[in-house]
Amino acid sequence: MTLFKEWTKLIEGQTRETFDAFWKEYSEAETKIYSDILDHPEEPVDGTLGELAEKYEVRPVIFMGFLDGINESIKEKNELDGFDESTPVHLEIVPETLFFNMLKADAEYLYGLPQWVDILGEERMTEIAKEYKASKTVRRQSPKIGRNDPCPCGSGKKYKHCCGRN
Repeated sequence: MTLFKEWTKLIEGQTRETFDAFWKEYSEAETKIYSDILDHPEEPVDGTLGELAEKYEVRPVIFMGFLDGINESIKEKNELDGFDESTPVHLEIVPETLFFNMLKADAEYLYGLPQWVDILGEERMTEIAKEYKASKTVRRQSPKIGRNDPCPCGSGKKYKHCCGRN
């Protein structure tokens, strides 16, 4: 079984009894890894998955989860399906995308890391946060139909007396 399948099985197999311990292990690992990466954001992360898991003192399956999470925020996405401990890993982060995705994941423990101020600056962080909030805003595709407007079904009746009737 590949590590990605093992990771998927681990996530899907969580129960109420195991979730807290799993989440503690994963979030602590993720914080440690991201802190190290953000200390040197311009330096790529290279090594085999097994070597990097050992470097960050996490289980390989947990490092696989980290790779799954960061995959949308790096210059070249990895095809994670076939990964095992001997698979070479190369990560070059795109800081603005990574920060945006951390906001999207509601991972305050990650987007609140102090390194972000040095990397992006407070002003850019605020701009990205505004971009994220705007991306969540739902906009109507077509103009709203008023109660007294003709019904769009073509009946000739007012909307309130036709399709708008409750």
